[in-house]
Amino acid sequence: QVQLVESGGGLVQAGGSLRLSCAASGRTFNNYAMGWFRQAPGKERELVAGISWSGSSTYYADSVKGRFTISRDNAKNTVYLQMNSLKPEDTAVYYCARSGAYGLGSPGDRYNYWGQGTQVTVSS
Repeated sequence: QVQLVESGGGLVQAGGSLRLSCAASGRTFNNYAMGWFRQAPGKERELVAGISWSGSSTYYADSVKGRFTISRDNAKNTVYLQMNSLKPEDTAVYYCARSGAYGLGSPGDRYNYWGQGTQVTVSS
């Protein structure tokens, strides 16, 4: 059974930074693409960043390009989302998710395991 546990959310002022972490169980973490999604109240869940199984390819939503960075540490079974220059519109619950084996971390991947989510609130 795969478990994903997010941490690092919180309240920050606009312009500030947060780093989210997602620790994954399982011995084959490095075979799977990972993604960070977010869902704000009344809005659909969206993929904000994804990273391929090898780490060589990344995806970013237009709204976060240049501000967010996704990375992974396969030795620690952990994926990170560094969020800089945060804006009030970044306020949402952020979820990490695991894609299928050898995925690209793109919106077209099928994400089949999800964490419980961590709240990010950006005040103006």
